[in-house]
Amino acid sequence: MNNSVTNTARLLGAALRALLVLTLVTGVGYPLVVTGIAQAAFHGKANGSEIKSDDKVVGSSLIGQQGYSLDYFQSRPANGLGTNSVNSQYKLILSGATNLAADNKKLIASVEEAKAKVVKDNSTAGYKVLPSQVPADAVTSSGSGLDPDISPAYAELQAHRVAERNHLPVTTVEKLVKKHTDGRTLGFIGEPRVNVLELNIALRELVEGR
Repeated sequence: MNNSVTNTARLLGAALRALLVLTLVTGVGYPLVVTGIAQAAFHGKANGSEIKSDDKVVGSSLIGQQGYSLDYFQSRPANGLGTNSVNSQYKLILSGATNLAADNKKLIASVEEAKAKVVKDNSTAGYKVLPSQVPADAVTSSGSGLDPDISPAYAELQAHRVAERNHLPVTTVEKLVKKHTDGRTLGFIGEPRVNVLELNIALRELVEGR
């Protein structure tokens, strides 16, 4: 009996020691090491890929925003169906797409409505936008509904409006777009893209610095 109690106590003691050691290693040591490496090697990404303006955090390069006036470049639609989709206004509490088929009547009507708005908003006195010029990302949301980027084609389409409303030469705005166009990751992954928030910050600095 005494031997049985002793063995049980020994096993419990070993289990508690193992629990304590593993807790310290995997619950304290490992997270601290990983966090330290991330902060040292990938400081920006580890802290949410923050974008700053005037020394203030104004967003993340990973999350899109809406609400820009027509003086600025516009983001992708938050979704394809107004407030009837998963994500209605780049809300971070959830993300997702409409999951509607390409021939769905509601989706088609929404895309046509969005296309007409893009044509109207971006046609200026000296530049007429044709429906055939409107790229897909101007009238559809991304899979998450939180895409921070637009295609160079959509950014260039908006350049004439932005230039006119800010009293800037079109060539100046087009150069700004090209400067903020990122190529494919590693040269072959994904597509060229323009981060809307970063582009709009640069535009504001350009206008205010005249």
